[in-house]
Amino acid sequence: MKDILDTKRDAESTVLVGIISQNQTEEQTKEYLDELAFLAETAGVEVKKVFTQKLDTPNPKTFIGTGKLNEIKEYLEENEIEMIIFDDELSPSQSRNIEKIIKGRAIDRTNLILDIFAQRAQTAHAKVQVELAQYQYLLPRLAGLWTHLERQKGGIGLRGPGETEIETDRRIIRDKIARLKGQLQKIDQQMATQRKNRGKMVRVALVGYTNVGKSTLMNLLSKSEVFAENKLFATLDTTVRKVVIENLPFLMSDTVGFIRKLPTTLVEAFKSTLDEVREADILLHVVDISHPNHEEQIEVVESTLNEIGCTDTPKYLVFNKIDQYSYIEKEEDDLTEKTRENWSLEDLKKSHIAKSNDSCIFISAKKKQNIENLKSMIYTKVKDIHQKRYPYNDFLY
Repeated sequence: MKDILDTKRDAESTVLVGIISQNQTEEQTKEYLDELAFLAETAGVEVKKVFTQKLDTPNPKTFIGTGKLNEIKEYLEENEIEMIIFDDELSPSQSRNIEKIIKGRAIDRTNLILDIFAQRAQTAHAKVQVELAQYQYLLPRLAGLWTHLERQKGGIGLRGPGETEIETDRRIIRDKIARLKGQLQKIDQQMATQRKNRGKMVRVALVGYTNVGKSTLMNLLSKSEVFAENKLFATLDTTVRKVVIENLPFLMSDTVGFIRKLPTTLVEAFKSTLDEVREADILLHVVDISHPNHEEQIEVVESTLNEIGCTDTPKYLVFNKIDQYSYIEKEEDDLTEKTRENWSLEDLKKSHIAKSNDSCIFISAKKKQNIENLKSMIYTKVKDIHQKRYPYNDFLY
């Protein structure tokens, strides 16, 4: 079988589709679709148009209404576009029904994220994790998939198992999943041994939403060159570096970023990567303060941390990108109530989020603003744990 990461293709075009429902407002839908567009850009796809529809609940057969789907079909035909990306996960039957109507490819956010992970995976560990997640995603979607692939030449959502070798037997796929799980288990054991060999050094893990600047901060604190880029999921493999602040050594890890609607298959496959987070003594939750919906991003990260069992680990908020923060200042004679877009940085520092976290700090990793105060905060937290673990090492302080 051809390596799932070696597939190359010309740039593709697509349209995005989202629904405004009882559980998702128009503003939220716009925000989610903006993020989906960023995901598409990260995958190397050009977004030509965005479609939305108000529905109480998704259509069980085609997710959106047939009228809206036919409208999208006309646009696809007029602009010679063969792919449509939905912001929510499609069922196997919905995908098949949509593809019959548009005579093209219908993929969802999960499929798109899996494709990005396939592009980004560098190490054997990440490649196995991604391939396992892909097979787990494809297994219930085998019906009708292979005939679909016969007439395609690769592309977003198709970078993966089965592009060059058509396999219709579910048993073969299950055998592959079992084999990959075995490989992953061996790698996990090796990584667990590596973590044990690091001794009892205090561990600090950087966590946060994707693209909030964790890798940039890691580079700054560890004086290393961890890959950092203004794209989603620039980091897949956990990077661990030794950091020393005022003669006090500790380990710092940079982990894969979280995202809303993170596929369950990816969370499951990457649980071993997230062991660095689970076994950390301190979590630094990095937040992009310049993002208009950073509060929701905080909730997404907190929810994911709870899901992987990090409920009791001390967490400290690090509000990054203060250099990019902007707001609209109200006129003096404007007596209407301030909205979120009118809040200054000082207003945010006095907000309930900052006040409810006794150890939060506002920085700019890129501009190196307030980094010394961050180092001082980290030093204090690490020192407290280190003193309890090594009560006779006072010479370090």
